[in-house]
Amino acid sequence: MKILYINALYDPYIAGGAEISLKLIVEGMQARGHEVSVLSMKPEPGLQTDSVNGIRVYRAGLHNRYWPFQKERPGKLSRLAWHLQDRYNRSMQTYVREVLRVERPAVVSCHNLVGWSVAVWDEVRRAEIPVVQVLHDMYLLSPNSTLFSKGHSGPKRSFMERLLRIGYRQRSNRLTAVVGISRSILNRFASYGYFTQTARYVVHNARVIPESNPLRLRVADQPLTVGYIGTLSTVKGVAWLIHQFRQSGIDGTLRIAGRGKEEDERYLNDLAEGDSRIVFAGYADPQHFYRNIDVLVVPSLWEEPLGMVAVEGLANNLPVIASNRGGLRETVKDGKNGILCDPSESDSLGRALRMVWQDVGLYNRLAKEARASVAEYISVERMVSEYENILETARTAYAGK
Repeated sequence: MKILYINALYDPYIAGGAEISLKLIVEGMQARGHEVSVLSMKPEPGLQTDSVNGIRVYRAGLHNRYWPFQKERPGKLSRLAWHLQDRYNRSMQTYVREVLRVERPAVVSCHNLVGWSVAVWDEVRRAEIPVVQVLHDMYLLSPNSTLFSKGHSGPKRSFMERLLRIGYRQRSNRLTAVVGISRSILNRFASYGYFTQTARYVVHNARVIPESNPLRLRVADQPLTVGYIGTLSTVKGVAWLIHQFRQSGIDGTLRIAGRGKEEDERYLNDLAEGDSRIVFAGYADPQHFYRNIDVLVVPSLWEEPLGMVAVEGLANNLPVIASNRGGLRETVKDGKNGILCDPSESDSLGRALRMVWQDVGLYNRLAKEARASVAEYISVERMVSEYENILETARTAYAGK
């Protein structure tokens, strides 16, 4: 089967979990004998052909006001202008048309379309090729990709969000298939009328996660090292974690690893100022980081599509404290491998921290269950097989129309 994958970025340019998962899928499909290629973006103009681990990768220059993956956050007017063009970016269709002409794929698998826009869907459909859309975030519902605004992730979209997504719902119902990386994200789109006439599937992401952090049980009165690893931003709940840790009264430290926009990093550092127990580690190798903490916290305020960082923590024999939002509820099982807390109850996170610190029996029970509870998520073969079946089904169904 000849497959073209379309995503905003591709290896070695990684912005998040979507790119990591896509690389595993693409290389897994190639290893099974499928002919695969990738169309991604770059900040410089023009179309460039690259080779990554024997896979043909096209990198197309983004036609818009700025490169969205830069560290600095542009001004409000500049961002608005960017999103207006990104609502339906006709300028990017030329690249899609050219690559489709050269590759002639049997099926196209779309992933994160930020920068590309749903203009990609129309171009592929004009070529009479089946389209499978994989949902990694909320980009198709909101330009900020999170549906999080003014401290809330509620069911109602703002006027601007609806305006910038006019026509998306109708187009989504003309695709061949859609895949959610969790049941939560698929249901979220369905609640807005998306993909109601499209074949729907759930495929949980997977990672190769060696057991590099052996099971370590706690004893009474032992200090607790709390860890956070990921993007440093408000939507990820890092400020909430800092506040709750400072107020919890636990004997321990908080290690925060990751980077974010410059203004977000400054804000979070200001929140932690004066508390020597809080350490900002910057970029950290995940396996090394997990070996040096006792519990992982994933305090997201938005509806996380899945939350692979929680899976990584669990696979490293760590109990996980997480928000009861989105796909996190599909990986973190309250009282079994971790504790779920509610961002709408600000003190719930502090209570969870005190529980795992004070109740050694609880901590040890959660730690013992952690890795076994995410066996599904550390099987890349399982993930690749499921995508292989979905793409073959989509190709066959389209050919039969």
